[in-house]
Amino acid sequence: MTIELYLIRHGIAADREDYPNDEDRPLTSKGRKKTTKVAKQLRDRGLHFDHILTSPLVRARETAAILQDVGLGEQLDEFPSLAPNGDINTWVSWLQEWRQNRNRESCLALVGHQPDLGNWAELLVWGEAGEKLVLKKAGVIGLNLKETGVPLGQSELFLLTSPKWLI
Repeated sequence: MTIELYLIRHGIAADREDYPNDEDRPLTSKGRKKTTKVAKQLRDRGLHFDHILTSPLVRARETAAILQDVGLGEQLDEFPSLAPNGDINTWVSWLQEWRQNRNRESCLALVGHQPDLGNWAELLVWGEAGEKLVLKKAGVIGLNLKETGVPLGQSELFLLTSPKWLI
């Protein structure tokens, strides 16, 4: 059973100086529109997520809700390790448990932040992070995870795109 994993960066958010707490920054109107266009393109290409996990920060939750609203997936949960500086190993443990309940190919989305998502992709593909993959706002990284075992250093990159290539 293979898993397609999509790492999706939140859309354009309000300026940091406008919010005393970074966690509270919402998507801007432009961010919502662009993210919706990206989500519709993913849907129109036949994607459907079995599960969407999101950072608990407002801008990421709003991005994940857009994915859900356009019909990309029904199951949506907050996942604290997707917040900035989150621990990939916590997610790997979650993945191992989630896999045990799957008996078919699956598609999973993680909504979070840069540089974390770029670093997670590097860890999954090469086993180490060098901060070389840059994921633009509302951008997408696609990875194929091996059927069994820990995916770190064992995954295959098949997509790295900015929103302008999707909309």
